[in-house]
Amino acid sequence: MSEEIEVLNEDLYDDGEDTMKDRYFTFQVGKEEYGIEIMYVIEVIGIQKITEVPDMPVFVKGVINLRGQVIPVMDVRSRFGMEERQYDERTCIVVVTIKDSAIGLLVDMVSDVIDIPETNVDPPPKISRKPGSRFIKGLGKIDNQVKILLDVQKLLYDEELEQIASVAE
Repeated sequence: MSEEIEVLNEDLYDDGEDTMKDRYFTFQVGKEEYGIEIMYVIEVIGIQKITEVPDMPVFVKGVINLRGQVIPVMDVRSRFGMEERQYDERTCIVVVTIKDSAIGLLVDMVSDVIDIPETNVDPPPKISRKPGSRFIKGLGKIDNQVKILLDVQKLLYDEELEQIASVAE
């Protein structure tokens, strides 16, 4: 698994900023495949010890120490109202930037870095009332599959981000 993470981390920095357009980092949560714009992904790391912090939202599992930087960790399953599951060797933390704060996203499994041209992205369905539907940027169609593309900047409300980011200061 660590070799897969190394390859994905290399893919994050393979190209310059000009080629980040239409590039998505994909991962799995539950049975679904999700993608986030690559420009927000800082790094991918394997699961490690998470230190619980009191008085945080239920979906924030705590913080990690990443080379001296304290990073709050959010469980994407929990954020989307999905049933919790035991973390395993495939569970990873995707460190992303949300409004200038580094946040770790706990995901079931990382997949790949892929190109999805804007012409292959449909707007999200307007009928969805599921928790997490406000986070959906669009639906990416690639190789007879659909990837749920998330707007990483909407994963947290401003007040949640302030509360979470305060533990990392």
